[in-house]
Amino acid sequence: MSLVFAIFIPIVVALVIPFIFKKAPSIHTGWFVLIVPVTLVFFYASYLPAIMGGTTSIQELPWIPSLGIYLVSYIDGLSLLFSLLITGIGSLVILYSIFYLDKKKEMLGNFYVYLLIFMSAMLGVVQSDNLISLYFFWELTSISSFLLIGYWYTRDASRFGALKSMMITVFGGLMMFGGFLILGIIGDTFSIRELIGQTPALAGRDLFVLALVLVLLGAFTKSAQFPFYIWLPDAMEAPTPVSAYLHSATMVKAGLYLVARFTPIFAFSEVWVWLVTGIGILTLFWGSFFAIKQTDLKAILAFSTVSQLGLIMSLLGIGSVAYHVTGDLVTTFTFATFAAIFHLINHATFKGSLFMIAGIVDHETGTRDIRKLGGLMSLMPISFTIALIGSLSMAGVPPFNGFLSKEMFLDAVLNLQHFDLYSMDSWSILFPVIAWIASVFTFVYSLYFVFHTFRGKHKPEQLPKAAHEAPIGMLLSPGILATLVLVIFFVPNFVGRTFIKPAVAAIQPLVYRVPADVGFTIRAWHGFHSPALYMTLGIFLVGFILFKTIPKWSPVYEKLPSKFTLNNMYDGLTRLADGGANRFSSMYMTGSIRSYFVYMFAAIIVLLGGTMWFKDAFAISFDNLAPIRFFEILISIILVISTITILVTKSRLTAIIALGAVGYTVALFYILFKAPDLALTQLVIETVSVALFLGAFYHLPKMNTHEKRKEDRRFRLGNFIIALGVGVMVTLIAISSHSQKLILSISQYYKDTVYTEAGGKNIVNVILVDYRGFDTLFEISVLTIASLGIIGMITLRLAKKKGDRKVENK
Repeated sequence: MSLVFAIFIPIVVALVIPFIFKKAPSIHTGWFVLIVPVTLVFFYASYLPAIMGGTTSIQELPWIPSLGIYLVSYIDGLSLLFSLLITGIGSLVILYSIFYLDKKKEMLGNFYVYLLIFMSAMLGVVQSDNLISLYFFWELTSISSFLLIGYWYTRDASRFGALKSMMITVFGGLMMFGGFLILGIIGDTFSIRELIGQTPALAGRDLFVLALVLVLLGAFTKSAQFPFYIWLPDAMEAPTPVSAYLHSATMVKAGLYLVARFTPIFAFSEVWVWLVTGIGILTLFWGSFFAIKQTDLKAILAFSTVSQLGLIMSLLGIGSVAYHVTGDLVTTFTFATFAAIFHLINHATFKGSLFMIAGIVDHETGTRDIRKLGGLMSLMPISFTIALIGSLSMAGVPPFNGFLSKEMFLDAVLNLQHFDLYSMDSWSILFPVIAWIASVFTFVYSLYFVFHTFRGKHKPEQLPKAAHEAPIGMLLSPGILATLVLVIFFVPNFVGRTFIKPAVAAIQPLVYRVPADVGFTIRAWHGFHSPALYMTLGIFLVGFILFKTIPKWSPVYEKLPSKFTLNNMYDGLTRLADGGANRFSSMYMTGSIRSYFVYMFAAIIVLLGGTMWFKDAFAISFDNLAPIRFFEILISIILVISTITILVTKSRLTAIIALGAVGYTVALFYILFKAPDLALTQLVIETVSVALFLGAFYHLPKMNTHEKRKEDRRFRLGNFIIALGVGVMVTLIAISSHSQKLILSISQYYKDTVYTEAGGKNIVNVILVDYRGFDTLFEISVLTIASLGIIGMITLRLAKKKGDRKVENK
């Protein structure tokens, strides 16, 4: 199996899923889909020995080679880690969805098609070495996640959440695309590997910082960093398998992947260090603080995800400091990159299990409102155990994997005091303080999630249905993830050697030649001299006190003015945009075709005239003109007379005939100028046009002379100015195009390459099919859409007539 083909396997399988769903309704479609990610897990796992040894693999498929655009699948430590997360967590999510989604009530065909498209898109993102193909897959993740979040499209909240996530992430994607184009221009390549090879010289190029900021906008919007995080809580309206997949292990990690992948390119800029580290720390604090305010289980997990993503983002920012120091300090700061990758893996395990448990609680009690829950520990003991393991890992409590990476995070932020460039040493005390406060709130919301749900008083009267333990099939996937949480704590260095070190070597290629050069080891105990130990003890003590006193201090959330929230600002902007667009469109959408022509012709005058004026392109020269023959003068006179007739006649029949005369006269000009193909096209168009006019002639109302005079008086001057302006503009452009050549004619290029490059002998056909292939394709598409519209109107009309007849018969 080729690497490029492996990316598209889920999409290929998605094509047959609707047929499987219809042909095998008695079998849950998920069992067929499960084969795909499981197969891919084993496929990508086969690359582990080579990647651990420092070998990379690359395969490419030409897409638009003339522009340097290829579909490139590049496997190194970083892309392999993400590929295994995408397929591994994807396997568990699909297994979970088999028991979570009812095959009789849900549109499983749609669900698994969207999920498989998303899987292919994510694999394409993390394996693409070409910037353009990376952007293509990036936007495909936005589209497929939009479909997944809006899966229950009959719900207003689902549609709103899907639209909100797409608006924000697509905005970031477009900004990122601009950054990619700038990088491709200043680096003269779209290959990420080749761009990395040009560092640090690339950092001195113009527009480098602009490209950096634009790329970060794409990363921050996708990974829900402040202030763009507001889409993530609303995306919780998606089915729980979607939340567990997109918002714990894959989609929101795409922005982290982007930052990690582009660190070797952008880390030489101080702007990168400040933005990635600063926004990450701010997001960590913001998400952890507001998670405790939430009352919906998935909303709590959404804000906790925002918080954890900020933690990983800040670690990647601290790791980029390694590009600005020398000696032992390089190892000091690459340690943060090691910690970031470790926590990324840990977060996928404990957060995936917690999302699934939230879905189980909703599935078995009928609600996710934590105010109605409580006392479920004895009724759902297995779910409680899994939730306890995941929550304590998220809180950073031993013996769970989250404790190890949280300790490494605290060490990393403390290391910033050793960095005295860019005034970072002046702020070094602030980062650990914010990190410690955020970790306290992380501890609080972790306990809040598990104990307010499973401990306390049971409230059966407030539950839509009697609570009971979930079936074993639904518990299997979160149980596997919870087991990994424990296993990783006891064998962390196996994970480090196998997954983390190859990824760190890929992120820090200028520091580490092969993964074996990464010398970090993971330990649970660092001794009493470790400052992180005392920070952790403080987190546990203060966090426990805050957890026990939540009712006393939680009213502080109610004092925050809601009108100044980011969500309210987003809603206000959307309302303003909708209202402004409606008001603006109502100004010109009057229903008058004449008004529309006025707008279009006025735009032609302004745009073409302005362009010609600023380019100083107006010129009049009568040199090298061909002689004017008698027939040309005669045809011109006929053309002018026919045109004037259209304007002054009071008979519609005469106007139609005169209009046809204008068209046929123009066709005669084409014949005289030896352009038979244009003449034939013109004759066909005029014949059809005149026939249509005559066909509709019977249905046209009679001309009202009085009303016509009234309209003439009202519009005569405006119409005259517009008509005169268009006529003068077209005439001047025609004369100027003959009188001077601002750029060389392309005709010679066509003559030279029509046979050698395009392989054709008829130059007109080759221009239409090859050189103007997209233009022709779009023209065909327009005709196709128009035809479908006509068929739709005819069908509706026939259906209406049929319905009217039934009513009459009754």
